[in-house]
Formats: sequence, structure tokens, C-alpha cells
Amino acid sequence: MATNPSFQLFSSSNDTPNLSLGFLDSSEPPLSPPPPSIEVLSSEVSSAVKCTVEPVNLDGLALLKGRVSTKEVFGLPNSDLVPGIYEGGLKLWEGSLDLVKALRTEVQNGHLSFEGKKVLELGCGHGLPGIFACLEGAAAVHFQDFNAEVLRCLTIPNVNVNLSEKCQPDPVAETRFFAGDWGEIHQLLPHACESEMNLNSSSEHGQATGYDVILTAETIYSISAQRNLYGLIKKCMSHPHGVVYVAGKKHYFGVGGGTRQFLSMLEKDGVMAASLVTEVADGSSNVREVWKLSYK
Repeated sequence: MATNPSFQLFSSSNDTPNLSLGFLDSSEPPLSPPPPSIEVLSSEVSSAVKCTVEPVNLDGLALLKGRVSTKEVFGLPNSDLVPGIYEGGLKLWEGSLDLVKALRTEVQNGHLSFEGKKVLELGCGHGLPGIFACLEGAAAVHFQDFNAEVLRCLTIPNVNVNLSEKCQPDPVAETRFFAGDWGEIHQLLPHACESEMNLNSSSEHGQATGYDVILTAETIYSISAQRNLYGLIKKCMSHPHGVVYVAGKKHYFGVGGGTRQFLSMLEKDGVMAASLVTEVADGSSNVREVWKLSYK
């Protein structure tokens, strides 16, 4: 594991952060309007799609991962993603495994505690990082994915089988599941600072809002994804003590994203600081990283 080298960020001279930055402007084609944001109930598990389960060993931590067919769920070939239609949630991405390992080490080193915390996993897919937070005593873990089908066919079954497998005597975390686009999903998330259900109560009663820990892996693959993700994080992250763990590749070839682009956006905005938690070099030319974000 890395020894937390810092990525030095500098305050912006502009009091109003501007996420439409010149170096982030993209010629990506416009997408169709996203489906409406919805909460998917844990009882809405799909019975039409077969989900098989197999073990995954993460440096001694045994979890289970589901496997379903992209063709069965979406009628698509086994593609990584189709922007605006299917965002890759049925695939178990390497960054998700990197993130669980990094979180486990952070807990063991005393740098992170999930006990009693409100946790949000964005772009969850299998939900392994969120499942780890459940097992570590989080009070609430909310899972978000672009596609409701991913939640019904994979995430909810995977959460259920992992939590039942552990047979914990302690109370299990509140788990809820939300589908929708990052530009709108904050209106539905119960603990988002700008959630419609929190805007009145937080101002009238002084209640603290926001998620204590936000987890996300392999979600910064394109420029537009980075911009939307960062905007959502700022609407959901508890102030001033919230933290975010982001796992991803240094560069995603062909789509322009990566940790370097993401960190440049943070530097320009000047609101958050970032420190490197771990770096994974598996012999390929593309290094994977996990970064921790916090308010300055």
C-alpha cells in the first residue's frame, strides 16, 4: 500500500466554482434523456433472470459475486457499456476490488471507521464496497446505479446473499437502492444535502445532512462522467467531515477520462483535497489507483 502521498490542490480565485472548465470541454455526442430516477425496493428482485454466485477472495476477505448475462437483461451482447442505455453495471470491474482492499486496509490502520455511518455507493454494480461497509457496522448503506435492471438482477441479490452468508448477530445496516442519472438522483437520495426531502427539514431543524462516506469505482472513465460525478458528490457529501473514496485507472484509453483528469478538475475547483491511498500496477501499461477526497 502507498504511504498517502498528497496531491496538493490550490484554492480557486473564483468564489463560484465552475465545472464547465475549458480543458474538460468535450465533443462527446449528446445522449438521449435519462430514465426517471426511482427507488428500487429490495423486494423487486428479478425472477426472470438467472443470477449465479461465485466466491471472490480479496486478500483474505471472502465475499460473493453474482454473474448475470448482459444479453438476458438488456438484450445486448456482452458489451462493457452503451452510453445512456447501459453503463456497465453487470460487469465486475477491477477498480471495485481495489477499492474493497483499500477500504479494508484503511479500517485496519485506523484511518477509517464505518461504525454508525451513512454510506453511499455510486455506480455500484455488484455493490462489493457497499457490502463491505455493511459488514463493518455502517448504519445505512445506499446503493446507486444508472440502471434499475442492474439493481433488480444483480445488486440486490448480491447484497442479500453476502449479508445472509455472514450471519451477523449485530443489527444489519439499512440498505436501500436507487436508480437514475447523476444529474438528477440527488433529489431522491434520502441523505443528500440538496435532496428535496431534506431541504426543508435541514433548514428548519438544523439537522445535519449528507453522507459520511461516499464510495465509487471505475466511474471516471469519461470527461462528462467525471463532471457529473463530482457535481453529485458535492450535493451528497456531509460537510465538513465527509470523505470520498474513488477508484479508477490513471487513464481510460479511447474515452479520455482517468484519475489525472479527475484530480485536475478538483484542483481547479479548489474545494477538496485529495490523497493517494493505494496504487496497483499489475504489469499492464495502465496503473490503477484509489484516492481519498475530503473538504479542505
